[in-house]
Amino acid sequence: MGEADRSLSRSGLRGREAELGLLDDLIRSVARDGSGRLALLRGEPGIGKTTLLTETVARAEAAGFSVGVGRADELHRMVPLSSLAACVLHGDRPLLSREAFADLAHRPDQGIWLVERLAEAIENRAGRMPVLISLDDAQWADPLSRFALQQLPARLRTSPVLWLLTARPDASGPAEGVAAAAEAQLPTVTVPLGPLSASAVTQLAGDTLGASVGRRVRDLLDGAGGNPFLAVEMLAGLPATGDGDVPSGLVVGVRGRLGSLHPDTLRFLQMGSVLGRAFAFRDAATLCDRPVASLLTALDEAVRTGLLDDDGEHLVFRHDLLRQAVYADIPRSARTALHREAARIMVAAERRPIDAVPHILKGATTGDEEAVALLRRAADDIAPVTPGPAADLTTHALDLVPVARPLRFTVGESAIRYLTQAGRNREALATGDRLLAERPPLEEFGRLQAALGGTLWAMDLASELRRRTEAALTALGTSAEISARLAAHHALSLSREQDLDAAREAGEAALRAATAAGDREAHLLALSSLGEIAQNAGDSAAALDRFTALSTLDPAFLPEAIVAHLHRDDFGSGERLLLRASDATVIRQAMLEWARSQHDLGLGRLDDAEAALVTMERLENEVRVSVQQVNGRVQRSRIALMRGENEAARQHLAAARAGLAAKPNPGNTAAVRFLEALHAEADGDIDRAVDRIRDVQRANPFLRWRLLRNGVAAAVRTALRGGAHELAEDLAAQAEAHADRNPAVPTAAGLAVQARALVTGDPVLLEHAAKLLDSGPRPLLRAAAHADLGHALLAAGEKDRASAALTLARDLFSACGAHAEAAHARRALGSRRSAAAPRPVQGWAALTASEKKIARLVAQGHTNRSAADLLVLSPHTVNTHLTAVFRKLSVNSRVQLANLVTALPDAD
Repeated sequence: MGEADRSLSRSGLRGREAELGLLDDLIRSVARDGSGRLALLRGEPGIGKTTLLTETVARAEAAGFSVGVGRADELHRMVPLSSLAACVLHGDRPLLSREAFADLAHRPDQGIWLVERLAEAIENRAGRMPVLISLDDAQWADPLSRFALQQLPARLRTSPVLWLLTARPDASGPAEGVAAAAEAQLPTVTVPLGPLSASAVTQLAGDTLGASVGRRVRDLLDGAGGNPFLAVEMLAGLPATGDGDVPSGLVVGVRGRLGSLHPDTLRFLQMGSVLGRAFAFRDAATLCDRPVASLLTALDEAVRTGLLDDDGEHLVFRHDLLRQAVYADIPRSARTALHREAARIMVAAERRPIDAVPHILKGATTGDEEAVALLRRAADDIAPVTPGPAADLTTHALDLVPVARPLRFTVGESAIRYLTQAGRNREALATGDRLLAERPPLEEFGRLQAALGGTLWAMDLASELRRRTEAALTALGTSAEISARLAAHHALSLSREQDLDAAREAGEAALRAATAAGDREAHLLALSSLGEIAQNAGDSAAALDRFTALSTLDPAFLPEAIVAHLHRDDFGSGERLLLRASDATVIRQAMLEWARSQHDLGLGRLDDAEAALVTMERLENEVRVSVQQVNGRVQRSRIALMRGENEAARQHLAAARAGLAAKPNPGNTAAVRFLEALHAEADGDIDRAVDRIRDVQRANPFLRWRLLRNGVAAAVRTALRGGAHELAEDLAAQAEAHADRNPAVPTAAGLAVQARALVTGDPVLLEHAAKLLDSGPRPLLRAAAHADLGHALLAAGEKDRASAALTLARDLFSACGAHAEAAHARRALGSRRSAAAPRPVQGWAALTASEKKIARLVAQGHTNRSAADLLVLSPHTVNTHLTAVFRKLSVNSRVQLANLVTALPDAD
């Protein structure tokens, strides 16, 4: 037998030569190219996935890879990070210390934060050596590990990282979701493992028996169906003489292995099978109701016969098919009782509640209040990290509480909150309404309605929120804290209506009630409602006061405070808060990117603003929460129009319309209608443009805050071009009212004067508007004002002054990258000089200034985190820029990028 044959024999890889060769190629390509790959080994239980994974890990380690090896477990698939834990903590040089990894499980906004921290750790290791991350039985990955695995391969595609997963066939399973998320970003291969050929099974039998294989053995092995695990289990009962008699009573399949075991060993294995594939010896002994010492003989037999492995911490069934076979022999009623007893053992041993949950789910029955309490504690523990599973646990707990029990309403309140937090709003509303139909006492009625307040607001059902809160507030018998929460929700519902003075009064009353009740949740709700009301009314100072107070109580609201500063033209404070927020780990990362985009857009940094908007949309998609998706696409479409990228602008408009159809709230409606007006005017359809502005003006009070802050001059121009002088006059009056509400904001004052000057056609007033806007921080608005002034002066015959104004407008637009707007100013100047060439789409010249900075830093060996720290950006934004860099430069790894940058002339 040759060396290769001996290797295949020892490792049980007969018949897998082609698959092993493919995996060898992946190892070599990752090490050679310095970029990521992903492989999914897919096949039925026992087909050889784990064996192939183990051999690949060994070969990668021999090739100099740092390896992380883990296995997901069926009974622990609700425990956050349980699947990834072993991968990250594996070996003598783990990617993270146990302390650092444990810290990950206590972070709000966990998914996004977790991905970035794990990416940093893997990226740092991959900077020194290639890395292999493998996860066996990925079909049982817990939700948080699954989320991370769906993001990390793409995030680390430019680093030498090989991802290796195994899973059972399931087209909609977690492993397929990971592979689907990766395949658009990096080379991804699915390796289906089918039955072994007859010749491979015969070779396997010869390896196992150490002798030639006769016809009777081959006939027996036909029953294995080409499954190597089943074949070996069958062969284990045969004598080593190859063609000897088949033992009488041998049952084809795994169960045949168990017949000769001592009854104590079989009982011990049965208790272990209830606990899971990996279990503690002491737990199994307790479940057997036996002293540990009395089971040493049973443990020895289970290990000696190859049914269990002992890794020093746990006993592990050698294959899950073995555990399933043992488990299946336990009567169903006994399984239920044993799982319930296993949960009690976990609680008595002071394990985490989530560790006992798998047994509660299999063993609890209706009316088991101890089980309900345990499920609630587990849900509370994991809700900040994984609200979806927390919602599942509380809804299961709710099902265990009989209808007549008061506990049902308390559990239901938690279920509504966690369902809403998980974005399952319709389910939350249905749960609440079902409980309300059971006629709860007044206090519980108020609690349920308060919990549903967040659900209704998330569903954009402001009118229904008002109706319900008003009904609940009229009921007597509700505690002060619940009344305060209901009052805050009521004020929030009024923020969407015309009478914002009444809304403000309601918000102030709610804040007083929250302060008197000493309820933090009511306090946050009241401040949030007052901030929303002030923002909708266009009162920037009041909005800033409220959102600053809110962010002081809860740093998660820093993005709102940042945007409020920008509305006051205070970009310095906004930038300081962005820096502070970048260092925080309790921030809503997607909303932070939205705030960053508004900061960059206001300062005319169109490239950076778009990068932040792309990042924001990606982060919202990752967590499946759509807050600013519509507005993000509206902003990107406007940026594309300013650049002259009309096809991209139309694509973003289409995406904004699709988002509006899914989330048709008044603010989204106003933003999309105004964008449609801009597109219609760009297409030469001035009548449609005017109609769209009329739609917003007529049907939507949100024009006051969505439009007037920076778009009123454009709306007035459109109205005048369409002959709608009355509409233009109304818009100018609104701009003046907005300026009166915000006397210390240069932008508000300048836009009001500009709008009035456009209506009256007064060049002197336009010049005053330009000077006011010159005192502010927004270059795009300054450019537009000078362009308007230039056009007015041209009409008045003052060519020299017009030329100066239009030249300044052109230069300001060009500096911002608003090439289409710059071209308009250039044409007005009558310049024959050709417009600046558009930026190419490929090559170094295609990169933005920020992309070039990041490319140079990465080429110098910086990670995303260290580059972000130097540039005062988030690692998420750096990742967005780097994605564009690799696409534009047609490179696939950091090594290739470093080589390209090194070869550039110094001037570049």
